[in-house]
Amino acid sequence: MTNTQENKRRAALAALPWLARHEVIGIGTGSTVEHFIAALARDRGNLKAVVSSSNQSTRALEAAGIRVLDLNEVGELPLYVDGADETNAARQLIKGGGGALTREKIIAEVAKVFVCIVDEGKLVGTLGAFPLPIEVIPMSRALVTRRLVACGGRAVLRTGFTTDNGNQILDVHGLRIDDPVALESALNQIPGVVTVGLFAQRPADVLLIGSDAGVKQL
Repeated sequence: MTNTQENKRRAALAALPWLARHEVIGIGTGSTVEHFIAALARDRGNLKAVVSSSNQSTRALEAAGIRVLDLNEVGELPLYVDGADETNAARQLIKGGGGALTREKIIAEVAKVFVCIVDEGKLVGTLGAFPLPIEVIPMSRALVTRRLVACGGRAVLRTGFTTDNGNQILDVHGLRIDDPVALESALNQIPGVVTVGLFAQRPADVLLIGSDAGVKQL
């Protein structure tokens, strides 16, 4: 049987060589990133500070004694390490299962290198089996839902959840995403959409895939 948690840990550890000492780097959110944070905690001297994509990651980083900075204090980052809910071989991603997609996309945009760490179960031929998260301003939810239906998707409100930015998440089911770049662009134009969980216009630069056989790099 595939050991998913162990494969996540393998992928996370494989990202460590991408760090240069005394850098400020970006760190994402999620179960695979938790393994990466645990590894950083064992050698806190390996980096100067981090920019965090979520309150959840910030709490874990600060508990590990790692300094967290606001992105506005930093500017461009040499490295961003994060996971994904789905990825294709072109390193285009679906992210946002943890609800941190907006801050994740901002940090990815300012990073020179985006290293994505996943277990082998996240690699797919065509994106869309995992529901596509979209962060929306609450008053726009019905409008965005109607537009998504017109695109062939079924939008479901993530109940009982508010993003760190005070917004809501619509999880869009039933999409087969053959052209991720075009769909990301189209959905970004819907009024009230804050962020689309497609990372296709700015995909990962490096994909580290943990498996029972080791780690594969794309």
